[in-house]
Amino acid sequence: MASSPALIANPLKDGHGRTISYLRVSVTDRCDLRCRYCMAEEMTFLPRSALLALEEIAIIAERFIARGVTKIRLTGGEPLVRRDVIDLARRLGGHIGRGLDELTLTTNGMRLADHAAALQDAGVRRINVSLDSRDPERFHYITRHGDVTRVLDGIAAAKEAGLAVKINMVALKNFNADEIAPMLAWCVDQGHDLSLIETMPLGAIDEDRTDRFLPLTDVFSELAEAFELTRDSHTSGGPARYWRVGGGDTRLGLISPLTANFCDGCNRVRLTTEGRLYSCLGHDDQVDLKAALRDGGAAALDAAIDEAIAIKPARHDFRIATGSAPAVARHMSVTGG
Repeated sequence: MASSPALIANPLKDGHGRTISYLRVSVTDRCDLRCRYCMAEEMTFLPRSALLALEEIAIIAERFIARGVTKIRLTGGEPLVRRDVIDLARRLGGHIGRGLDELTLTTNGMRLADHAAALQDAGVRRINVSLDSRDPERFHYITRHGDVTRVLDGIAAAKEAGLAVKINMVALKNFNADEIAPMLAWCVDQGHDLSLIETMPLGAIDEDRTDRFLPLTDVFSELAEAFELTRDSHTSGGPARYWRVGGGDTRLGLISPLTANFCDGCNRVRLTTEGRLYSCLGHDDQVDLKAALRDGGAAALDAAIDEAIAIKPARHDFRIATGSAPAVARHMSVTGG
């Protein structure tokens, strides 16, 4: 059973009255894919010496649990490229039922087949898999060198291991719009949930994002003609709005940072792989938790967390316009998706 709010020391609440209960942790900025809307083809990643050690990630995460965070998501980059990520999952999974309600992970699926059983054993019960196309040629193009067969095998292994799977699909105009309805039908058949995501202006890439921006308002209108969609009050602690899809147990989630701002209910903060805490994905304000922990221990860490929560803005500043700069210079892989 999760900790009672009355027992939580110094619970986290920002200046806009929002309770912070969700921590996303980027365990690495590295990825074995180079998705065109996410990264440049030639990326410079952080030196390994700059990364938080496994023990430091665990200490910081455990401090957040002590202060009322009930959900932690391990992300990247691609978290499964970090060799010790399963050890971290086991340690954090040990807090489930003792303050932590849920430990989840987002992955591109390329290494999932090798790790699905270990993730389940560590306490993970639900994962998100990024999959923008099931067509081998399209998948290879968008990821620059990915193999969709490996991803589909990983999803099958996760299902076999007892993990609930949610597919994350970035909706891209003139690229995968024709695959959205078939993807939803496939998810219904397989028993997976599907979240559709508008492309977000994070970091410089090699292409103009305006060429690919597809409003989910348009997508939903088309899906509503082909599927029976009923509004669902379910929440996973994230920004998605959900609909139940007729004919199965699948939920359709829409993450619309541009056409339907979701900031009023934001309950999350993000820890980067180098130890910086961002209270908003769309702003550059951050606090260095690694320095606080190394220089001042637990007391300094608490103070730094308080500082980051205090500067959490009311909303992000995402916008898509021809010629406009990204909302922030850092790539999604740095902050954690």
